[in-house]
This record gives sequence, C-alpha cells and structure tokens, in this order.
Amino acid sequence: MKKLFSFLLIIAIMISCTPAYCLAADMEGVSVSAQAAIVINAGTGEVLFEKNADSQMLIASTTKIMTALVVLENCALDDMVKITSESANVEGSSAYLVAGEEMSVRELLYCLMLSSGNDAASALAIHVSGSIEDFAVLMNEKAKELGLENTSYKNPHGLDADGHYSSARDLATLTAYALENNDFLDIVSTKTATVGSRTLTNHNKLLWSVEGAIGVKTGYTMAAGRILVSAVDRDGMRFICVTIDDPNDWEDHTAIYEKLYGEYETRQICKKDEVYGEIAVIGGTKETTNIVFEDSLTIMTQESDEVETVFEVPEFSYAKISKGDRAGTLKVYINGNLEHEVGIIYAEDVDVDESQLLSLPEKILRIIRLSFKYSGEQYSQENQ
Repeated sequence: MKKLFSFLLIIAIMISCTPAYCLAADMEGVSVSAQAAIVINAGTGEVLFEKNADSQMLIASTTKIMTALVVLENCALDDMVKITSESANVEGSSAYLVAGEEMSVRELLYCLMLSSGNDAASALAIHVSGSIEDFAVLMNEKAKELGLENTSYKNPHGLDADGHYSSARDLATLTAYALENNDFLDIVSTKTATVGSRTLTNHNKLLWSVEGAIGVKTGYTMAAGRILVSAVDRDGMRFICVTIDDPNDWEDHTAIYEKLYGEYETRQICKKDEVYGEIAVIGGTKETTNIVFEDSLTIMTQESDEVETVFEVPEFSYAKISKGDRAGTLKVYINGNLEHEVGIIYAEDVDVDESQLLSLPEKILRIIRLSFKYSGEQYSQENQ
C-alpha cells in the first residue's frame, strides 16, 4: 500500500548524450581564441561552455546593449531628440549625426545598434538623463538589478575608461534579459535600415551567415580587442555566445553554433497550465480538483543522456484550496543530477463544505478509503 499522505510517481525516460550543460572547454572540433568566453542556453540560463567568464574586462561597444535597454525602459520610441554638438562630436564609431538635427528615439536606437554610433549613444543618454554621468548611474542601477556582479559603467558608448568593464557571464545574462524586450530584439536582428537619408548596415556578419541569428552586438577598441555578443534562435532553442578579446570571433561563434544545432535537440517536458491530473479533496465543495503545471519546461537532449522525471504529488488535499497554491513538484534529473523543478499547482479554488465537516474518526476512515482507492491507481504523464 502506498503511504497515506503522499506518493512518488517516477517515469524514467532514457535518452543518450554528452549533456549540453557539461560541454568541455576543448569541445571537439571547436577552437575558441578568446581571452574570455561563455555560451548559455538563453531559455534556462544553463552554462554550456565558459572560459574566464567572470574576469572583469573592457567591453567596448557591447556596452550599448545596456544603453539600448535603459533607453527602452525609460522613454518612448517616438520621443524626439535634438542632437547637440556634444553628442555629434563624440570620438570613435559614428552614425554621423549633425548638431541641430532632430531624430526619434527609435531612429537613434538603430544608429546605436546597427552602426554602433557613439554619437547616438551620447544623444540618447543626454535625452534620458540630462548628462552622460547621470545616465551611467541608471546603467549601473540596472546592472545591480540584474545581478551583474562584475560590471561597472562610466559611459553609454563603451570608449575605454577607468572603472568601465564587464564580464562574459554578465554580458550573456544581460543579453538574455534584453532579448525578452521585443523592441530590442527587432532592432538588433535588423540587417539594414533607412533612417532619413542614412542607410544603416548592421555590423554583425552572423546575421547573414548563420541560420537563425538574431543579433546582438560587436565591439572593438585597441585596448579591448574584438568583442562579440551573438544570439541564435533555431528549432526552439536560443543560445547566446560571448567572446572577449577574440581575433577569430566570427569563426569561433559560427563553429559553436554549428556544433550546438548539429548535435542537440529540444524535448518539451511540460507546458504551463497543462493539466497533470486530478486530486481528491476532503471536506470541500468539490470532490476533486485539477492540478496543472506552473511553468513550461523544455530541455536539450542528445542520444546518451539519461533523463528521469519524478512527480511528487499528494494523494489528496483538505479544503480550503486556493487557485495557484503549490500542490506538488515535477523534478527532472539528468544523469542522476537534479537539474530542473517545476511546480504543480491547483487549477481552481475549492471552498470548505460546511455540511460535510467530519469528526476525527470520520477523517481517519476517509483517509484509509482514499489510500486504498489510489493504491490501485497511478497518475500517468507522457513525455513528449
């Protein structure tokens, strides 16, 4: 007989792989020339590969990922910005803005992320905060909010400055967050755009050469070297790759994506709000209620991975029940290690039925009956 108050239903699925989250730094067939690098699964945050990922390093124009995000979160795309001489004369890469002209925030963001215009970065920063210094405060506040522990900003464009740095891991975390903003995604995935009389071409060559490439940003200064933050979304999988000080960045990123998409596939374990089953309710206005998955979960697998899904769900519950309260847990083990947990929650409210309040002996009898009932049954969950 199963235990009176809970049971464990285990469904094991055998799939085989060198798990994506355990890729070694010397991935066969892939050579990374960067001083620092990281590859993550954007959907789960899992680290697939890393090298000096927490080193604080110069990041050049990849700074503009944060600049664009802060702008998008603090002003409207249709706001108009008058270009000042201070902005128009910023050194380095330029969108060739002219002092006195007016442009929308949307247009300036294209100048920022496609042409990598330092002048556009300055104009946007001054529009949002009134000064470069005050805008940097907003950038650092956002970095803190996102938990970027090895990041500090002094300006919106990425020109080398004391105290201006980030890490490969922080850039990947930031990018995963920024790509959830549809306006940011639309801009960084654009190959070419026309802004007034200007025709802008995205500096990110991967948009033309790698299937599913969706951005994100290049960077370079003499001191920083070549920095590339890229993202690819294909076959339901989104990966982000960051390399810092990498003379062969295009080749390295391409090889990594070819390997990942050539060898790994996705497997959906559950869908948000999908019904897992019913659970008996004691003392409620309903005898049973549905329980559903709190979130969706998709994992990457290959042929030699051992995946085990474990459902921990009680046989019954007492009223009162509130919709959204935790009923149980789905646990996913990969090669024996617990890698994911998804809550299983009640799908509806169930109030106490005052007419069915039970005495202690009646409660005990009801528990025994339910235990016998469910000892001959088991929930089933098909893994897709």
